[in-house]
Parts: sequence; structure tokens; C-alpha cells
Amino acid sequence: MLRRLASSCLFVIILGSFPGCGGNSAAPSITQQPASQTVTVGQRASFTIQVVGAGLLTYQWQRNGLPIPAATEPSYVTAPTTTADDSSEFQVVVESSGGQVTSSSARLSVHPPPDITTFHNDSLRTGQNLSETYLTPENVTPATFGKLGFLPTDGKVDAQPLYLANVSIAGGTHNVLYAVTEHGSAYAFDADTQALLWQVTTWGPGETSSDDRQCPAVSPEIGITSTPVIDRGRGPNGAIYLVAATKDSAGYYHYRLHALDVTSGAELFGGPTEIQAQYPGTGQGSNGVNVMFDPAQYYERAALLAANGMIYTSWASHCDIQPYTGWVVGYGESTLQQALVLNLTPNGDHGGIWMSADGPAADSSGNIYLLDGNGLFDTTLGANGFPSQGDFGNAMVKIAPTTPATVMDFFAPHDTAAQSEGDYDLGSGGILLLPDVVDLAGKTWHLALGSGKTGSIYVVDRDNMGKFDASVDNAVQVIPRCCGPFGGLYGAIYSTPAYFNSTVYFGAVAEPIMAFAVSDGQLSLPYSMVSTDGFGYPGTTPSISANGNDNALLWAVEAATTGVLHAYDANNLANEVYTSNVNSTRDQFGAGKFIVPTIANGKVYVGTPAGVALFGIISANR
Repeated sequence: MLRRLASSCLFVIILGSFPGCGGNSAAPSITQQPASQTVTVGQRASFTIQVVGAGLLTYQWQRNGLPIPAATEPSYVTAPTTTADDSSEFQVVVESSGGQVTSSSARLSVHPPPDITTFHNDSLRTGQNLSETYLTPENVTPATFGKLGFLPTDGKVDAQPLYLANVSIAGGTHNVLYAVTEHGSAYAFDADTQALLWQVTTWGPGETSSDDRQCPAVSPEIGITSTPVIDRGRGPNGAIYLVAATKDSAGYYHYRLHALDVTSGAELFGGPTEIQAQYPGTGQGSNGVNVMFDPAQYYERAALLAANGMIYTSWASHCDIQPYTGWVVGYGESTLQQALVLNLTPNGDHGGIWMSADGPAADSSGNIYLLDGNGLFDTTLGANGFPSQGDFGNAMVKIAPTTPATVMDFFAPHDTAAQSEGDYDLGSGGILLLPDVVDLAGKTWHLALGSGKTGSIYVVDRDNMGKFDASVDNAVQVIPRCCGPFGGLYGAIYSTPAYFNSTVYFGAVAEPIMAFAVSDGQLSLPYSMVSTDGFGYPGTTPSISANGNDNALLWAVEAATTGVLHAYDANNLANEVYTSNVNSTRDQFGAGKFIVPTIANGKVYVGTPAGVALFGIISANR
């Protein structure tokens, strides 16, 4: 582990273990001081100092002012980290016959891995994990990074896996990966040892998972498709919420909301709760007074959202098989009792909410945002500028954080009716809320953006979304799909963009990943970066790992026959640092649709048709 360089020393720390280094110096001088490091428990930090001088050098490391005893091997000293949130100051005294010099202090901060509790990592749906202290563009290479193992399950893993650090289970503390399957099961694995901690089924007595409802989108069975959501503050130990489809012995279909204890998988709050709903309207599926939620007609593809003390579920159809409309149904987190029902096309048809696996997003005030699929939009507006019959098909909507549920604001493209007629729905893509953006005049903008099958990017002001005008798009910015360098995307969107460091990344169908800088309150043109690889249908939903703003990597899964995991330098997409194609036998994992990787604590987890593939550093012990 010790590397000797001319006039320099490399010190490697594993939970506080430090190698020393010898050299020649008569009058030592430190020309490069050690830099502070932040790591998660079990990870490695590297400290480098450069020393000039002549003669025999000795090194005495100190931790918080106290000498660190030498280890058995003269090159190493040990200072074990004792707590998960340890924060210590280290410095080294370099001495020779000509005198001594003391380095500046370097802080080693050790903290638990970050939790990944919802789709695309946060309620804004940015896809960024800014607390990844281990993976870097230097150590994620085909020679050093690859598949470490496989977590087998009883069915397809279409939902994004979730991650919790330091969970107490069966008398031990574990970092836990949670996965759900289309066979209706939920799993908890030790994220480090790969051991199965618990497994539960969502089937009731005499039930099975649902059949595919004559729709090949998910086949041959439908169980748990949407990404669950975790709230560590609910129940005695924390709760993971998920929606499962089943079919009973009489041939009836059911959707139920489950809340499972994260330590055992036990049902919480008297659950599960049957999903049932009705809403005033005469649209498709209406009894003449209310539109009715028929579980046989609906499909829960969009990820769950926890906000305002509620779990928000949203609903689409099976392959546009009618009748169906667009539902948002919310349940109390601690009661699993229905607290909110909203239909976005109550007097019309279609308008399903699916967003290619993205979920509704929430801002810091609890307002809810989503993209609605192709469906009836009332182009006749009322006095308040809202659709006269309350039908918001093919629109971006903002839902109040109050009950009863209401649409607070919306944006619809000027040609929204034509888009729906041609099945070019805006809601094929996911919504992204940007962190606050300040323009050159000093104004702070609260922006939301999305794109769909047309490939046009719509950027709106969340405080004034623009509503509808048949002649013009009243958005902050519209970037049409285009073929030139000053245009936008080249392909349709069936994915969710990612955000990192004032940059938005899109993964369109059959095109490379394209990045747009955020500047002066909008996306700058032309695009700032493009990846070396194209991604066939359905494109890709990129995710970001970084240590603050440093060592940023963009991760993307390609839905090829065997599945391909890609990693790029997020600041230079032309630099692909890793692809599983290089070592395709070692690193193969199986194809999936709308697959989003989870990056946590130095590892990458990817859902597959038979389980979760686990990737990490393979060339050195962690």
C-alpha cells in the first residue's frame, strides 16, 4: 500500500490508519500540506505531503494533538475511528538532524452513508447524490471497477432500489438495500455483505401477482412496478411505502398501499389499504355522477412521493386501453387512510400519469408538480384561465399541498390538443424542479422543466406557469427539437433529466446524453456537452454521484439486450470512464426498461430481470 515518490510521501488512511514514509532531509520543509478528507464509514482517505531537504527523515503523526503510536510495520501507524460521525484533526511532525517542521492540520470527517429514500434521490427529482466520497473518475475504470455480486430476487426489479444507512436489524447494524419485484415481493439486503435480511410478499390469501392485462409494457406479471418511498421518521423504526398489484382467486384485480417496517418487513398502521377512489365527473369510466377508479384498468408506473404527511400515488393505463382517466390519490403516512383524490381529466378521457417511471415532484412548500399524459384538454378556458371542464390532459400541473386537492397552476403547450391527437404526449417524460436560479439582474427563479415525445423542452416559472394560449407558449423558455447546434434535443424523451452544478442532462431516445448549462434563468444554447454513446429506446435516465462539487460522475443504464452500465465524467461527457461492455462477461447483468441506478457508499446498484446487480471497486480492499 505504501508508494514512495521523489521528495513526497503518500499517507493512506483506512478508518484512521496511516502509513508513514522515509526520505533524506537535513532541513526539512513541507512544500505541499495535507488536505482535509471526507469519507463514509469503511472508506479510505489519502493524504499527500511533499517534503524537501536532505538527510534521514522521521515522521510523527498526531491526532487531535496526541501522538499516534507506531504500528508493527514501521511504515504504518494506526488511529481507529471510534464513531460513525467522527471528526478529527491530523498533522505530522517531520524531523531530521537539521530540525523539524510541523504540517498544517488536515481534518478527517467520517459520516454514515447518505440515505437514498425516493426515486431519483430527492423530491425535486434531480438524480444527484452529493455525498459519494469514494467513487471518482480516477478509480471508476474498466480495470478497477466492475460487478461485485448479484442479489437474486423472485421477479423483475423495475423500480429503483433504495438505500438506508445504519439500520438496526436482528441485533446488528446494517447498511440496507431495499428492492421490490414484479412478483410482488419486497427485499432487504445487507448492502455490504449481500446477505438477505428479510423478504415479504404482498399477496393476500389465494392471490397471485396480476397478469399483464394484455399489455406488453410489463410482462408476464405485474406486482410492484413503481419505486417505493421511505420515511425514517414513521413507525417505530421507519417505513417503506409501496403499491402492489394482485389478482384474487375469483379473477378480480387489486391495488394496495403497504407500509412496511424497514427493519422487519412487517405491515404498519393497520395496512395494507385497498386503493379505491371516485371523483365528480362524467368522463370515461363514469357512472353519470362520478368517475370511478377500476383497478383492472389502471397501472401504477410513476414513483411514489412522500410530502405533506401523505403518500401520493398516480395512475396511468395499460397500453392506452380504455376507459381510463388521470388520477392522483393520496394517503396519510401514519394512517394509510385516503386523504386526497384528484382527477385531471374528470370530464374527458386519457390523461394517464406515468412519466416513464418518474414520480410527482415536490418543492420546499409542499406544492406537487407532474406531467400529464396525452388526454383531453379543454381549450375553452374559464374566467380564471383554467380549463372550463377541469380537464388538464397533456399539461404540466401544480397541485396545492392542501385538501381537498386543487390544481393551483398549469402550463400547456399551444398545440397540446394536436400533441394528444398524435399520441405525442408531454407526460412520456419526467418532471424536474431546479434548485433556485438567479439571473443576471439578481432575480431568483423557481423553475420546472420537462420534455416528452416531441422532444421539445419546456422551462416554466413555478410561481407563474403560463397556463394556455392557442397562439403561443407562455413559458420561460421553449427549446424545440431540432437538428442544429443551436437547437435542443434530437430525439423523443421517455426518461427523467438529471441536474448537477448548474447543468441539466437529458437522455433522449436513440441519441447521446446532452447537457445544457443553466445561466441567466434559463438553459443556455447550444448544449454544453454530449456523450460519446447513443442510447436506444427508451433512452436513459441519468444519475449523478459527487463529493460536493468534486469527482462528479454521470451514470446511465442502456436497455440493450444484456444491459449496459455507463459512467462519464459529469464535467466532460466526452470522457467515458467506464462501460460494462469492456468486460462484458464479468460485468453483464440483463436488460430492463426505465432502469435507474442507485449510487451509494462506493457502490452502484442496478435492477435486472432477476435481481439487483452490484458494482464497485474490484482492484483494492475498501
